[in-house]
Amino acid sequence: MSTELKGRILVYSVIGCPHCVAVKDTLQALQLPYCDVSLDVFPSEREQLRTRTRGQSSVPQVFFNNIYLGGSIQFHALVDDKEEFGKVLHEVKHNVAPLDAPVPPDPSQAVMANSMTELVCEPDEYHVLVEQMREMGLIRDHKDGLFSVHQKSFSGKAFVQWVMHTKRLEESAAMDMGQKLIDRCISLSLTPTNVFSTADDAYYRLVEDDDTTALNIGEYVVCGNIKKVGEFAEDLHRLLLNIYSTYVSYDRKRIDYSGIGRCPEFETYMQMSKQLMSIMIHKASREEKLAFFINIYNTLMIHGCVAYGIPGTIWQRWKFFNTVAYIIGGRRYSLQDIENGVLRANRKGRGMLRRPFRKGDPRLEIALEEPEPLVHFALVCGATSCPPIRTYCTIGIDAQLQISAAAFLGSEDGCRIDRIQKHIELSSIFKWYKEDFGNNNKEVVMFVYNHMDSGEKRSQLGELIQGGKYKFNFLSYNWEPNIKQGRKT
Repeated sequence: MSTELKGRILVYSVIGCPHCVAVKDTLQALQLPYCDVSLDVFPSEREQLRTRTRGQSSVPQVFFNNIYLGGSIQFHALVDDKEEFGKVLHEVKHNVAPLDAPVPPDPSQAVMANSMTELVCEPDEYHVLVEQMREMGLIRDHKDGLFSVHQKSFSGKAFVQWVMHTKRLEESAAMDMGQKLIDRCISLSLTPTNVFSTADDAYYRLVEDDDTTALNIGEYVVCGNIKKVGEFAEDLHRLLLNIYSTYVSYDRKRIDYSGIGRCPEFETYMQMSKQLMSIMIHKASREEKLAFFINIYNTLMIHGCVAYGIPGTIWQRWKFFNTVAYIIGGRRYSLQDIENGVLRANRKGRGMLRRPFRKGDPRLEIALEEPEPLVHFALVCGATSCPPIRTYCTIGIDAQLQISAAAFLGSEDGCRIDRIQKHIELSSIFKWYKEDFGNNNKEVVMFVYNHMDSGEKRSQLGELIQGGKYKFNFLSYNWEPNIKQGRKT
């Protein structure tokens, strides 16, 4: 349930602003209703905003009643200061907005703004090059010795000779084109190297031909400017907000998979997911990787349920998490790879006999340097006991994850306290991934205490910790699918 307010919260924003999305996400995670005043839709508000903020022309700008909180950085800093944030929250909860507070604009003043209805990607020279390679038969099965066959491959030597002949280029320029096919995640070397070569054993395969089971495989179109993680994440975030607002329950615990599979926004997403094949991820920051891979995990989970159905048995779940995958930056990532390989810094997951990425695996360069335990409260595996599903932004990602953790630990699915019986029960997440939270049960309980919001439950947990005598066990995990029934038509 959202928090009841006597006053009002206004967020001034523009379409496509990641800082604006971060602020709105945080308010949503805090279950605080707000009015979004888009300056693209209400341009007449721009001048009034400058007046109220003493000349500020950037967005977002946040108001709690007549209290001006500033932009994203100031807002998130205030949220982190629980005492000061509690004061402004008390103001907007218990007092109606005074006459000098900003007022939501009249809907009749709205103007039509451009919205993202589809993604158009103009082909560049490398897309044309790939089509020509296919037409000329450069891509075919090649024998390598007596028994080995490289299927749907091309040799570096043949590629350079073909480019020199058809494009009338020098050998160095042809070699450079071959290297760019690798750098742009269009082709993969069949040997453990990312350097293009014309050696006799140098063979390459197009990424789109390397794995036909990934859910984002399809007609390959290279954009003139390959998107970086931050750019893609911004587009994905806007799209997910539209999908979740319609097909996810208000408490974010139930998902209408069937409805999502039929909606036009999901068709747009499936086309958009093909951009992941060539996305530039190797230079992404820790914060970018966190937001990007959490969102991709959750959308891949939904995509898999739409494509294959929701797994019901233990065996079906094991197969699902190990086989449902995307090609990201030229490499395959399953749900298991994303969670345990990337976000947990290549740690073994539940039921795994070894780490996801072996020595020499290029995906190790993408994995976080240190595991981030808070991702466990953001990843949604499709079960009833999972945390609520949300979208995450690079800006303020740590604060967003802390809010999600506190919300989950404050729920009955995350933690239950019986002060009379001196009994602590935690989600099985803390059993399966114990090493992420502490070396023993005491450290795990302290982790929970440190990441809870102030309140009665935290106080009760603190009393039990201080007393030192309590019973401790894990809650049964409800694997029933988190299905939200759609509207009947």
